[in-house]
Amino acid sequence: MPAAVHLVIPCYHESGRIAPFLTELCAVTLELGGVTIRVVEDGSDAAEVRRMREILSPLCQRHPHLLDPLFLPDNLGKGGAVYAAWALETSAEWLAFVDADGSCSAAEVARLIRLARDQPIPKAALFASRLHQFGGEVRRQWKRKLIGRVFGLLVSTLLDIRIHDSQCGLKLVPRADYERIAPALRIRGFAFDVELLAALHDNGCPVQEIPIAWHETPGGHVHLIRDSFRMARDVWRVRQKRMVKP
Repeated sequence: MPAAVHLVIPCYHESGRIAPFLTELCAVTLELGGVTIRVVEDGSDAAEVRRMREILSPLCQRHPHLLDPLFLPDNLGKGGAVYAAWALETSAEWLAFVDADGSCSAAEVARLIRLARDQPIPKAALFASRLHQFGGEVRRQWKRKLIGRVFGLLVSTLLDIRIHDSQCGLKLVPRADYERIAPALRIRGFAFDVELLAALHDNGCPVQEIPIAWHETPGGHVHLIRDSFRMARDVWRVRQKRMVKP
């Protein structure tokens, strides 16, 4: 039997983008076997929740491995949504998440799942990466690409961890390693990936960047200036936390 993977899709006002991607993802993961998927609706308004129910209900009926969605009453942030769903899964060997917009295709998700399953022991966490020089076909707005490069440099420099793209929206983490670090994780916003990266690194879990094909999908909720500042602030907090760690 293939190693079980629990894949979470955090959503906040994503009803306009998720349906084609989720439909393809359900088909691809059904062929893989051993994958469960849970959509997390992260505190959107009532109208959005109703639209998401209309999209998800028929898909759940057709695909038993698409679990009942988790509707959070309040907006916890992307990391909060991911962690809330991971906490509900008690047996999968791998915990994963992927963004709802389909910028990372279902085929690429399946490829990383295969790579995770094929790893020797000890297993590494797999972080997808959107850098041209790594070999993936990447289509992004130049502003987002520039900010991504600067942010990657900031993370590498302040945390002294070699990473080029900590924020790509596809990651797979060995369950055993996550359970050891989960109680110490505090960041719930867009920079939760950075704290997750640092905690895995500091607890001896290797982190491997995997190049992927990425085609940016319009309609994202990240504000380049405001959220970049918040993420940089969170990186500094992670650094300070590591400095005082006994």
